[in-house]
Amino acid sequence: MKSLLKHLKKYWFLALLASGFMVAEVYVDLYQPRMMQHIVDEGILGISSGGVSNLDLVISTGVRMLLIVILGGLCGIGSALFTNITGQNYGNDIRKACFERVMRLSFEQTDRFSTGSLITRITNDVTQLQQLVMQVIRGFVRCLMFFIGGTAALLSLDLSFGVIVACAFPLILIDIIFVVWRTNPLFTVLQESLDRLNSIIQENVAGIRVVKAFVQEKREAERFGEANRHLVDTQFTVQVMLSFLRPVMNIVLNIAVVGILYVGSVQVKQGDVAPGMVMAAITYISQILNGMMMLAMIFQTLSRGMASARRLGEVLDTESSIVRDETLSPAAGGTAGTVSLRGVRFAYAANGKTVLHHIDLDIAAGETLAIIGATGCGKTTLVSLIPRFYDAAAGRVLVDGTDVRAWDPAALREKVTVCLQKSELFSTTIRDNIAIGRPGASQAEIEAAARAAQADGFIRQQPQGYDTPVAERGMSLSGGQRQRIAIARALLKRSEILIFDDSTSALDLKTEAKLYEALSRDYADVTKIIIAQRIASVQNADRIVVLDGGTIAACGSHRELMASSPIYRDIYDSQLREEATA
Repeated sequence: MKSLLKHLKKYWFLALLASGFMVAEVYVDLYQPRMMQHIVDEGILGISSGGVSNLDLVISTGVRMLLIVILGGLCGIGSALFTNITGQNYGNDIRKACFERVMRLSFEQTDRFSTGSLITRITNDVTQLQQLVMQVIRGFVRCLMFFIGGTAALLSLDLSFGVIVACAFPLILIDIIFVVWRTNPLFTVLQESLDRLNSIIQENVAGIRVVKAFVQEKREAERFGEANRHLVDTQFTVQVMLSFLRPVMNIVLNIAVVGILYVGSVQVKQGDVAPGMVMAAITYISQILNGMMMLAMIFQTLSRGMASARRLGEVLDTESSIVRDETLSPAAGGTAGTVSLRGVRFAYAANGKTVLHHIDLDIAAGETLAIIGATGCGKTTLVSLIPRFYDAAAGRVLVDGTDVRAWDPAALREKVTVCLQKSELFSTTIRDNIAIGRPGASQAEIEAAARAAQADGFIRQQPQGYDTPVAERGMSLSGGQRQRIAIARALLKRSEILIFDDSTSALDLKTEAKLYEALSRDYADVTKIIIAQRIASVQNADRIVVLDGGTIAACGSHRELMASSPIYRDIYDSQLREEATA
């Protein structure tokens, strides 16, 4: 919660102005019944002048009422203006702060929140919190002023009117407490239901091709319908509870008005009060009870806003688990581009299952190391430890001789570039997609990287060449084209260590061979780590690591492994048989 209040502090003066204007507006509203009383008792009934009406008094007081109402309206506009400025800017700051925090979270932390939940928090929860701030600044001050000022004004007319307020107040308070008590837990459930709904929408929009390919539209519609029904049922329960609020308060309000009329009529008959005073009393009690009614709605907003605030606080108060360890010192004299893994073990927190164990490996600067193995043996997990996407559970991972935990994460990832199998492209031009890692790169450098990635040819055939817009997630391009643009992006960055995580799987062997030839020629000084499924893709590497069951089963050149590794030979033979069958 402290992180949320920190962003609100900078707008305290605007909030104070909004509250000040609201006080002035309410004061005008509280002053009007007095003027109306004066018009009725003196201008119309002429109580002080022997029953003679005074038209001049009616007109002059009416004009003053009009001017005061205009002044109150201007104060209301000022209050609304400064309230909206405060609320909108505060919401904008929280939204940006949450997004920046999400961008700094580790993969493990992001997975724990889930994509749908993070979307809900940054959009809907921020809106709810924004509404809460605006209601507190404007509505709470208004309610408090009406209750305190209206009660004081009512008691100043006649103390007997205060008895009616004292009887009505507990009934309204019981109604508010009951509704808030029943609805408060439901708002957290409501936001969680919205999380689930957003997750299903996000999954289906991202995987629409899979849904259509497997004719699962009906199944996904049912899954969406179930989540939507849970959301609607929760909302319905909340609205049913809230529906008790206003009718009960209206009943109490009308009973109070009847009570004022009865007491007032008795006192008018006895000559203790004037009719105008009774009219003023009715107005004051209406203002008091309407203020209480508004307060009840504020408590509803408060309950929902606090549920959202807790959810946003969870994001803002979550520090990234991937931070520099200040207790570790950078190693002196380390060779740039080297990678070492010493006794590394890793297990995902979600299930605790060990994925890697007893990993010892040294990779020299400028070396091309390939990693091969069965699906699920830990290849991607192993290379994810180098740029510190995850932290090893035991052992050490070193880059340039320095433990990766001693590096600033941003500085480490400047040295290491990862090109993934799933090529993530953005809704911008091909040029901008390639230059993401080096925004200031020249056109010549972009084209050189594209040529090395075997992408320059098809890019020039696009309608606008390098300035051709890319559709969302790169869907206007084929899988092989997307992979080559992603490879060009990785090459343009010119990092000391380049990791290809099965990022050539959509390329034909001829294109892949040309790519590796360009890498050997133009990027000889770069340390290259290549994960691949095909032995044809890795057999020319300096060394090949064979992973089996989360550990290194063998390591050596293609020739050495053919002679010494049964696992490697089995992979080689099975791929030869598949090619022969084909």
